[in-house]
Amino acid sequence: MRKRTLVSVLFLFSLLFLLPDQGRKLHANAEDSSDEVTDPPKVEEKLGGHSGLSTDSDVVHRESESISKKSLRSNAEKFEFQAEVSRLMDIIINSLYSNKDIFLRELISNASDALDKIRFLALTDKDVLGEGDTAKLEIQIKLDKAKKIISIRDRGIGMTKEDLIKNLGTIAKSGTSAFVEKMQSSGDLNLIGQFGVGFYSTYLVADYIEVISKHNDDIQHVWESKADGKFAVSEDTWNEPLGRGTEIRLHLRDEAGEYLEESKLKRYSEFINFPIHLWASKEVETEVPVEEDESTEEETETPSTEEEKEEDAEDEDSEKKQKTKKVKETVYEWELLNDVKAIWLRSPKEVTEEEYTKFYHSLSKDFSEEKPMAWSHFNAEGDVEFKAVLYVPPKAPHDLYESYYNSNKANLKLYVRRVFISDEFDELLPKYLSFLKGLVDSDTLPLNVSREMLQQHSSLKTIKKKLIRKALDMIRKLAEEDPDEVHDDDKKDVEKSGENDEKKGQYSKFWNEFGKSIKLGIIEDASNRNRLAKLLRFETTKSDGKLTSLDQYIKRMKKGQKDVFYITGSSKEQLEKSPFLERLIKKGYEVIFFTDPVDEYLMQYLMDYEDKKFQNVSKEGLKVGKDSKVKELKEAFKELTKWWKESLASENVDDVKISNRLADTPCVVVASKFGWSANMERIMQSQTLSDANKQAYMRGKRVLEINPRHPIIKELKERVASDPEDESVKETAQLMYQTALIESGFVLNDPNDFAGRIYNSVKSSLKISPDAVAEEEVEAEETETSEEAAEAKSDDLAGGLNIEAEQVEEETPTKDEL
Repeated sequence: MRKRTLVSVLFLFSLLFLLPDQGRKLHANAEDSSDEVTDPPKVEEKLGGHSGLSTDSDVVHRESESISKKSLRSNAEKFEFQAEVSRLMDIIINSLYSNKDIFLRELISNASDALDKIRFLALTDKDVLGEGDTAKLEIQIKLDKAKKIISIRDRGIGMTKEDLIKNLGTIAKSGTSAFVEKMQSSGDLNLIGQFGVGFYSTYLVADYIEVISKHNDDIQHVWESKADGKFAVSEDTWNEPLGRGTEIRLHLRDEAGEYLEESKLKRYSEFINFPIHLWASKEVETEVPVEEDESTEEETETPSTEEEKEEDAEDEDSEKKQKTKKVKETVYEWELLNDVKAIWLRSPKEVTEEEYTKFYHSLSKDFSEEKPMAWSHFNAEGDVEFKAVLYVPPKAPHDLYESYYNSNKANLKLYVRRVFISDEFDELLPKYLSFLKGLVDSDTLPLNVSREMLQQHSSLKTIKKKLIRKALDMIRKLAEEDPDEVHDDDKKDVEKSGENDEKKGQYSKFWNEFGKSIKLGIIEDASNRNRLAKLLRFETTKSDGKLTSLDQYIKRMKKGQKDVFYITGSSKEQLEKSPFLERLIKKGYEVIFFTDPVDEYLMQYLMDYEDKKFQNVSKEGLKVGKDSKVKELKEAFKELTKWWKESLASENVDDVKISNRLADTPCVVVASKFGWSANMERIMQSQTLSDANKQAYMRGKRVLEINPRHPIIKELKERVASDPEDESVKETAQLMYQTALIESGFVLNDPNDFAGRIYNSVKSSLKISPDAVAEEEVEAEETETSEEAAEAKSDDLAGGLNIEAEQVEEETPTKDEL
């Protein structure tokens, strides 16, 4: 990327060096035209009813017609930009900034800086502020939609003529050459932020710019340029006297009309320290007197009594006095854009709960009455300094997990020195925390760089790391303050205190809304996996329908238990009846229920917690206490397990073993330790684009575990011992395996084969011959029903009558024949 950028920059430079020197021509033209009589300034039309930033109509008549034509004044002193500036302006306009909104934040930030400077000087000399409106430290913005002009004015320190030439004719004064050298040597566009080229981003949207400025030490001047390598500075004798400060007028290009909308300006001016006013229009209803020719004659009835006559006379008098009508008028007034206070600049101890809630609704545009579940307000110091406020919303958006890995949604806004930069940064928070809302305001990040360049800034990694840590601490604190989350030993103290009733059940609500995000975090964020695991909640065989944590589970573990037991499935009700839990529950072990499809992926990453390993009870390798007779049982059933394994050779069964997990079920099918569980197989098979051939590698071998204490297994052992070639015994063994597959959650490869074995078993139990088949249907000749026969008979009769009538008609002689 850097190589391509360097090549393009060098190509631009080579073109520019080939251009003729326009400076001498410009200087000559300026001298030739110096003696010519210039046209006096003419009147411009009103700017939305008002001119520039003034409400005095006389000021409008002092504006020059040459400005509206976007040409430099002939009586102005002409200059040309430094050669490096001309080249850089071309780079800036054509390749540096992809988001044109940057010019708004640049101008508002510059205005804020100018106000900061004059305020600093006023600390030692109050006279520098002046009197009246000049002393007001504020920013004013006006829009002229007809002429496509944006005017931004501040009452800051202002610039002298020399300042205008130096500051706007060069880039960071003498640093321009150094900047170009750096660009040529490294091609690193991140250097832009070190040389202050933000002002020139205005040429992204404007083809002509005026800068009117007044400094306390100089008269008012106008700087103007068309981004063509030239600019002019002249004494301002036609615009409104500023008193002190700077006004920038942008004459927008035709394609930049969207920036004349008020909503665009509000986005970048919410939290600036100084008040920002917009000269905005709005429609109001006012009452105006009704003229006589507009009044309608009303027909009235003749009053019947004297009292009614007197009342009507009074009504007529009042109507004559109060005859008005309501009309809509467009009025202009100053509207304060940044009325929401930047609470993150204050100490968290000084901000009330109501202020945090109000700020959340303003920030998130959530106009419901629900409070955020939690918030965190903090300052980070060190190499990177920033302030941040994070919120946990009361509800998850309906599309939170739709296109999770493809969407770029972010609810965190980035500010630099209270100037809005972007809300599209996906590097500030990882995707699994994208549900959080809030903002980050940094004083150390460069302001005048594009979003793409800023996104690669090294400081963002530090900010991201601290934000994740604070976000997880906020969620953990939400759990700690929830009385329902308190351990049994501490419940009495909480009940006695009677406090935090409002926080009761809050973490349970959070888990139901955003629990999946925590699980995705464990999968994606290895460095914070242990912190996220502490936030996990689930139901278990001992939780009585309530959520529990891993810490609570470990606290309740049996003495000598080394593993955390869990089982995965589609529902809790299904898992409670699973044969894999029989012996564990009888022995008093607690088993975690994981019923979310993402849990299968989760447990592939969460291998251990607090030195405890996780064990899926539906997979091989389960150890439940010690059985003193296990060796004897293995030896006693050795012949049966060997015979059964050979019988299931074609069924992908790796082994047949004695089970230590069964109590009442004769047998189960267990997945291999590193293969897919039955639930995982079901999830993968349901995928739209799943490949059955590739899935075969992940299924792994299956193990049939038998219960040596079950009567069916004992009887089968005796039958195999007496006659291992008995077909009925083989049939029974095959049927038991297929039944165990279904009960263990697996899907049968051949359901028809299983159904056939079941029917054969039913025949045997009913003492029906295995060779008996269903009787064949006897095909009978089609016979007409009585109704069909009656209809046919009536049709035949009608047809016969018609034939006879025709015959009679033919046989009857006519008059002529007689």
